[in-house]
Amino acid sequence: MRVVINIFLKEGVLDSQGKAVHHALDSLGFEKSVQDVRIGRQIVMQLNTSSESEAREEATKMCEELLANTVIEDYSIEI
Repeated sequence: MRVVINIFLKEGVLDSQGKAVHHALDSLGFEKSVQDVRIGRQIVMQLNTSSESEAREEATKMCEELLANTVIEDYSIEI
């Protein structure tokens, strides 16, 4: 089963990469178009599971134990 995990910094946590990209976009003339930029990462994997609920449970466990730093990051899972 294909699982897509999106990991991103929690609101209130300084996103220095996002700020740098926002500044660069402003410099390129997009200052009126872009209100905010947040940078994250995406992990795509194939799991050997028989159901969506099992895949979600496994992916959640992976995020909680390794993939995301849950103190400063949130994540979403798409099956």
